[in-house]
Amino acid sequence: MLDRTTALQTYQTFIDGRWTDAVSGKTFQTFDPYTGAPWALIPECDKADVDRAVDAAHRAFESGAWPKMTPTARGKIMRRIAELIEQHAEHLGEVEVRDNGKLISEMVAQTKYMPQWFYYYAGLADKIHGSVMSVDRPDHFTYILREPVGVCAFITPWNSPLMLATWKLAPALAAGCTVVIKPSEFTSASLLEFMKLVIAESGLPPGVVNVVTGYGPVVGEPLVTHPKVAKVAFTGGSATGARVNELAAKTFKKVSLELGGKSPNIVFDDCILDDAISGAISGIFAATGQTCIAGSRLLLQETIHDQFVEKLVAMAKAARLGDPALAETQVGPVTTPPQYQKILSYIDIAKQEGAKCVLGGGAAGSDEGGGQYFVKPTIFTGVNNKMRIAQEEVFGPVLSVIKFKDEEEAVAIANDIAYGLGAGVWTQSVRRAHTMASRIKAGTVWVNTYRAVSFLMPFGGYKASGLGRENGAEAIDGYLQSKSVWINNGAGGGNPFIMKTAS
Repeated sequence: MLDRTTALQTYQTFIDGRWTDAVSGKTFQTFDPYTGAPWALIPECDKADVDRAVDAAHRAFESGAWPKMTPTARGKIMRRIAELIEQHAEHLGEVEVRDNGKLISEMVAQTKYMPQWFYYYAGLADKIHGSVMSVDRPDHFTYILREPVGVCAFITPWNSPLMLATWKLAPALAAGCTVVIKPSEFTSASLLEFMKLVIAESGLPPGVVNVVTGYGPVVGEPLVTHPKVAKVAFTGGSATGARVNELAAKTFKKVSLELGGKSPNIVFDDCILDDAISGAISGIFAATGQTCIAGSRLLLQETIHDQFVEKLVAMAKAARLGDPALAETQVGPVTTPPQYQKILSYIDIAKQEGAKCVLGGGAAGSDEGGGQYFVKPTIFTGVNNKMRIAQEEVFGPVLSVIKFKDEEEAVAIANDIAYGLGAGVWTQSVRRAHTMASRIKAGTVWVNTYRAVSFLMPFGGYKASGLGRENGAEAIDGYLQSKSVWINNGAGGGNPFIMKTAS
């Protein structure tokens, strides 16, 4: 169980292999979402710190030990990173719970799974292949090199800080890039612990991985626009992602964006009912709804709608709210005060739109197991797909239930959205499973399961849900660029400006 009695912990940030205060000397507090109390002090960086971090990463990429290493040597260091994570997974998970309020069962499961990303990409590091090409110039030998893009800037969110940083960091290191990470100002502590316990002990050369902490406009924007940054990878909301894309485009940086979602979780009347109900609940309530892939639109075939809702409400009503550090807790707090207020405002909007609240519908008090920022698991029925509650990302434990008649209508409703990150399908029909998977416009489609992820499977979205893919062999391509090499094996090109005269 977490010890919440300790004094404020003071952190430094990590730049060029050294621990350092912000140039300004300023700090800000980070809060425990369960108690609402401050528990740590984080450096409040600004542009001067961004310049220091990017310059360190640029030196490490251009002239340090990192570019001189063989890919196999890079892979060896990455395997060491994986081993260190394994040693400290429990502690890192506990820090995440203290910082973002998600369940200990989920956070420790994530930190224990994280090593697999580094093992996997360590294996890929020395398997980045160029190719030899046979072109229509027989006097030339031609080949293609695959080279790292350079300094990469990562901006990571507060809901799964270390896991989503890992999704970016592992392929970037395998490619040979160097990195500057800006974590969310709400959840910076776990990344700083990760730097202390893992990166600083791994044998990575100084400057390869750096961290700057602070607020978006003061730290994020200078990082995205820095002329020495070649690639920006961002996870967060679509509005901020659009801003990141706009800023990065001004200097033609590579960009990958993992953004929001409003995922349809589609249940047909031939499903295994109990499995689908469990899938619906885990899809929206297991992470307090604070996940981009939340199954926040539950599409129910009208023939099973009433029966399904009755059982769904009964199961969700039994959820245990409480301290996220306790194994028996099933629903934890909302991570940030602004997000807490946003969720409550969307509940009010749903009621004003005419949706029927059949469960929850407001804040949870201490007598219900709640702490500082708790929202009751909430279910709305009578929702149509045009309502704001069905179209806009709430990012909380709020489920919109929508009826559909048949497969055609289910597809139409599922795709009638700005987003396209994930989708679920519950059916026993093999034909329907494959048909729905091909027709739904989303980067991931789960059939008879939900929220499953793996280092082996690409992850990303269609439409407003983002650009590019993380995870899988495909992810490493985002940190590489191609160089074409032409070698003339013939007699030489000659001078094209000398005219040949007739004999």
